[in-house]
Formats: sequence, C-alpha cells, structure tokens
Amino acid sequence: MTDQLKEVAHFLWEAGTLKNARRTGWWMAGVRDPESIAEHAWRTAVIASVIATLEGADAARAAHLAVWHDSQETRTGDVNHLGKKYAEPGDAVAVTADQTAGMPEALRTAVRAVVAEYEAKQTPEALCARDADKLECVLQGLEYRNQGYASAQRWIDNSRARIVTGSGQRLADELLAQAPLDWLRAAMGEKAGQ
Repeated sequence: MTDQLKEVAHFLWEAGTLKNARRTGWWMAGVRDPESIAEHAWRTAVIASVIATLEGADAARAAHLAVWHDSQETRTGDVNHLGKKYAEPGDAVAVTADQTAGMPEALRTAVRAVVAEYEAKQTPEALCARDADKLECVLQGLEYRNQGYASAQRWIDNSRARIVTGSGQRLADELLAQAPLDWLRAAMGEKAGQ
C-alpha cells in the first residue's frame, strides 16, 4: 500500500501543475494571460452542479465528472481546436489509465470510470458536465470581451452553439443578456444603469 500511496501522492503533485497550465485557445483571441486549466475546471464543476440540479440529474456526480474532465492535460497540455486539426491531444481514457496505473485499485477504478463516463457522453450527468464545460467558456469569453478582447466573441458563439441541455441553453442566454458585474449591482441593491 505504501508504494500505491506514493503513486497517489505523485498524482496529487501532477494535478497541481494544472494551476499553472494555461488554456491555449485564448491566446488566439489575444488574451496575454488566460485562465489556467485548474481555474476552468473549478468553475466548470460549479456550473455542472447547477445545470444537473436544474435538469433533475445528480449534481454531485456531474460536478465530479467536471472536476476530472481535463485532468489528462497534465500530460497532453491544452490542445486547442486548431491544434487538434494537426495533432490529436491523446485519448483521455488511455491517458487516465496511465496516470492511475500504480494507484490502489479502488481509486484507480473510480477515476477511470469517471473519465470514461464523461467521454462516452451517455449519462445525463455527463451531458450536464459537458454543457458546463461549454458554458464556462461562454462565461470566460464574456469576461474577456468585457476586458476589451473583441476576438473572444468567436469562442462565445461557438461554445453557445454546442450546449445541448435545456437548462444550459437558457443559462447561456441569460448570461449573454447580462454584463459581468450585473451580479454585483444586484447584490448592492443598485438599479440597472446606476
């Protein structure tokens, strides 16, 4: 068990590298210091729990799927859509199998199952988690556009078009109708336009 825990500890160090790894697609929109993969995964997990709750799916399961959805990028990097035209980013299930090879069987099996479920796109929770990934990109794009990166509109439009759940689509439309600081104005009790 000590050797297996050593492998788990190695993976925890490895997972931490996602805090420094940037989402590369935003560079094409001109964003000099884009969000990290870990930042993206955190908000994706929050959004997945929201969409799943609204869709009547298991919110905890959807969030769990979202937490692991980009964990393979510690080894493959974040291959953006243009990059995928020339090089595949690696099979997420195969990368996860390699990442978890020396871990205790229960953990290894659980992590592999989560990644396989997300990649299969068959369960309501996987659909909610995948929509959360797209909705997080819409949100991030709106934030970048508000910061002056007009080119982010392409990512907003492309991500919005790929959302499939009714709740995800309605949330996207609501986000598109708001400004990034509307939540703060509402929390402060300010009226629109103040």
